[in-house]
Amino acid sequence: MTEGAYERAGVSRPAADAGVAALVAELARIDTGKPPRAVPLPGQYASVLRLDGGAGLALCTDGVGTKLVVAERLGRWDTVGIDCVAMNVNDLICVGAEPLAMLDYVAVPSADPEVLGALGRGLRRGAERAGVEIPGGELAQVGEIVRGLDLVGAAVGVVDLDAIVTGAAVEPGDSVIGLPSSGLHSNGYTLARRALDGLALDDGRLGRPLGEILLEPTEIYVRPVLELLAAPVDVRGLAHITGDGLRNLLRLAADVGWEIDDPLPVPPVFDLIRELGEVPEDEMYEVFNMGCGFCCVVAADDEKAALELLRRHYPEAKRVGRATGRSGEVVRG
Repeated sequence: MTEGAYERAGVSRPAADAGVAALVAELARIDTGKPPRAVPLPGQYASVLRLDGGAGLALCTDGVGTKLVVAERLGRWDTVGIDCVAMNVNDLICVGAEPLAMLDYVAVPSADPEVLGALGRGLRRGAERAGVEIPGGELAQVGEIVRGLDLVGAAVGVVDLDAIVTGAAVEPGDSVIGLPSSGLHSNGYTLARRALDGLALDDGRLGRPLGEILLEPTEIYVRPVLELLAAPVDVRGLAHITGDGLRNLLRLAADVGWEIDDPLPVPPVFDLIRELGEVPEDEMYEVFNMGCGFCCVVAADDEKAALELLRRHYPEAKRVGRATGRSGEVVRG
């Protein structure tokens, strides 16, 4: 297999896949001596544990990644907390859960009250947008391990066990509705930074400083998606478009493929990364969201009703594609 631009930048997806498989294989051997509570959801964005009375506890964890390098270079820490919340709550809603709370973990060489206060402002803004609490967390001063700063969250939500969205109900012909991203979100920054390395962060060729564009917070999709789930619409699948781009649709449980024949507009920053980094278009779509941060899969007959609701939040939302009978395939028309 030819080495791609992302791997040359230092991120090997095949190695990550093999590493996760090795880790999960060991975790699957955990024996608590009690019946397992985990609902089988292979490949999903969040895990669900069975509680009494038909309720489920949804759990997930994620971080901000090397977007933090951009924040450090700019000395601006007040937005990445939003990203930390977003990356977690956007995963929780993919299983149909209502996010309730998140805990944060901050690793630093040494505690700086000014930096931590700025992180806190971002976390607060993200939590308010998502409608979640942050009742606690952990600060680790680990200068022997980290030179910069790492920020990670773990979120919890609730979902009725009979209302979990897995994607298993998706059928060929179902409509894929795309919700616009706010930019790169929090994925692919290792490749983006390498591609844009020759540009100053105050470069204004995209209409505003490049650093501001790269720090644009990840969009939080909680409120519109929860409204959609509460509406009389047959929601069959939900996908947070993160690393792997639109191939995230393959994480849904149905034995279908996907045709994206009318994608959302691609923000100019992606074109700049492609051009300066000499990244093939196919790889761009495998690494970045390319302007589509979230997908809602609904029955074809409910497409109009779903769009009417979602466009109250995102006027640019539209049908971007459909499910097909070609299992395991994602094609762009």
